[in-house]
Amino acid sequence: MKKLVPDPPSTARRVRNLEHDLANQHIRQKLSVQPADVSLIQSLKKTVSIPVSRDSLFSVREGINAEEALLHVSLLLKSAEEVSDEITERGSGIERGLIWSMVHSVEMARAVVDALLDGSRHTPSLK
Repeated sequence: MKKLVPDPPSTARRVRNLEHDLANQHIRQKLSVQPADVSLIQSLKKTVSIPVSRDSLFSVREGINAEEALLHVSLLLKSAEEVSDEITERGSGIERGLIWSMVHSVEMARAVVDALLDGSRHTPSLK
């Protein structure tokens, strides 16, 4: 007889990723010392000059504030969405599925960036 409902997931304890836990702890510590009258986005330091990739002719410009940098990231992710949408139409089989997964990853990344930007704009000032 075929089962219509799959078995529930195993309750076996998963091994925790120590590196991931330490990174989360570091982030929580940084957020806990954040002054209450300054938004997180305003407290971020400006960009440093860093090459786009190894042996690249291009680099990130030094001194750009976090909000402006995030706006640019949002535009880059929007462009990646549009390009990958076009490529998906021409793909077939597994390629199409892989590209579709990438599209959704890019959409989610852009949504996070846009939510950060929108949240920083709508946070009332405590001054």
